[in-house]
Amino acid sequence: MSNAARIAFTASSVPIAQEALARLAARYGDHPLEEAEIIVALGGDGFMLQTLHATQHLDVPVYGMNRGTVGFLMNAYREGDLPLRAAAAEEAVLNPLRMRAIDRAGQEHEALAINEVSLLRAGPQAAKLRIRVDDKVRLDELVCDGALLSTPAGSTAYNYSAHGPILPIGADVLALTAMSAFRPRRWRGALLPKTALVEFEVLEPEKRPVMADADGRAPHYVQSVRIMSEPAIRHRLLFDPGHGLEERLIREQFV
Repeated sequence: MSNAARIAFTASSVPIAQEALARLAARYGDHPLEEAEIIVALGGDGFMLQTLHATQHLDVPVYGMNRGTVGFLMNAYREGDLPLRAAAAEEAVLNPLRMRAIDRAGQEHEALAINEVSLLRAGPQAAKLRIRVDDKVRLDELVCDGALLSTPAGSTAYNYSAHGPILPIGADVLALTAMSAFRPRRWRGALLPKTALVEFEVLEPEKRPVMADADGRAPHYVQSVRIMSEPAIRHRLLFDPGHGLEERLIREQFV
């Protein structure tokens, strides 16, 4: 990438991000997304996920600068030498998860998730889930508040809050994590190959309703959810040298 790379800026709606957008666009120019060699996202991690989803049809790397509340996927905000920083940045390539959910009316919902796909109870009673991996039942009944399947990139987000493992970014594994498991009481989840097909079957869906969520896309009242990694889609993230996603994942475990 040249030091005079064509930059497209995108920013969240919060005032601090919009102010940064105005200053940076005036300083470096602001190209249309379809003409850009690099996309600079201004916001927090939630906005970075929005940007990656919105630009997944473009083979363009995204360099984030933190103008939000959470910035695990973002670089520190500095206005100077932006083209040089972007040119020297380290690239991490992420593959999302593809979710196919069937609701109680039999309608199919499809969505992509860069961090995780989660199933959450949608009523006062605990969810009952049956879990299949590659069409083989691995857990006949999980009684819980929910469960999620996380990518390495998402392993420090909801997965980590649910006491799931942090995964190295280059690991070809996914984390299957339970939330407040009641039965089996000691079950804390599993590590699965990245190629695994994971299916959740909702047991007693009328009595114990469950919703599914894929990076904020949430069909309610599902009866089954199938999830697998989508290698055909590549998200390219840029990080300042020494502060890449691999380093951040390691550092997070020693806080």
